[in-house]
Amino acid sequence: MDTLSKQQRHNNMASIKGKNTKPEMIVRRYLWHSGFRYRVNNPRLPGHPDIVLRKYRTCIFVNGCFWHGHEGCRHYVVPKTNTDFWVRKIMRNKERDKETQQQLARMGWHCITVWECELKKDRREQTLASLAFTLNHIYLKDRSILYQVPEEETGMCIAAEPEGEY
Repeated sequence: MDTLSKQQRHNNMASIKGKNTKPEMIVRRYLWHSGFRYRVNNPRLPGHPDIVLRKYRTCIFVNGCFWHGHEGCRHYVVPKTNTDFWVRKIMRNKERDKETQQQLARMGWHCITVWECELKKDRREQTLASLAFTLNHIYLKDRSILYQVPEEETGMCIAAEPEGEY
């Protein structure tokens, strides 16, 4: 049984933000101060990712553990009232997240999910450092693919080498 009236419950649920949440702001502040430039909630991409880094072709989703059903997390507890509704709702959210990430991957985008619990004070620095490392790795990996010399052409002269005899 719910301890709040319908109007109180409605007001509580209506006050929950979907954008500019505290975990999202923590990630955005860290990325900006680390020199990463991004866009927020890009409407042209499926799922409107929380953070989009075009240079890295990467989308970052900052997910709340409850709303996105973070398995094994102490912050994900199914409410004792209206349980069937909440289980269905969270399952739909998880399915939608999966479909969105698959669409983005088919479009050539990398997807990173940062969970709310990973941004708690005891784990925050490690999580954010890991995020920066991953972004730099993606950038270097993509650049090495773009500028990699195919194996069969390794015997060819490079512009800085002296010309051979013809």
